[in-house]
Amino acid sequence: MEQQSSALKVMVIDDSKTIRRTAETLLKNAGCEVITAIDGFDALAKIADNHPGIIFVDIMMPRLDGYQTCALIKNNSAFKATPVIMLSSRDGLFDKAKGRIVGSDQFLTKPFSKEELLDAIAAHVPGFAAVLPQ
Repeated sequence: MEQQSSALKVMVIDDSKTIRRTAETLLKNAGCEVITAIDGFDALAKIADNHPGIIFVDIMMPRLDGYQTCALIKNNSAFKATPVIMLSSRDGLFDKAKGRIVGSDQFLTKPFSKEELLDAIAAHVPGFAAVLPQ
């Protein structure tokens, strides 16, 4: 398990099991360590324990939605530098603007492709592209 420590930790927060499983498979194939959470409450405890390098969060979730989750992450001094990518099945201008207000770093529309997921990581995590298999 020693070599796993260099893998980028990616958190995927989504109430859809299908989305979580899809993202997890794509990211693991790219050499990432993946932590999943079913909603914002579940995620916050796991973020504190795992310190992910980047976080993907769905907007529409029960209990604590993506905007609230992102705001809580960005308002925590230990995690405010962690990139947060919003995921939504709605591609609206309002959603994107609201995401920026709460501090998200990027907005991806679902369903996303493997390229979009990996490009988002490469854009926000320095040196990530170097570990991608060609």
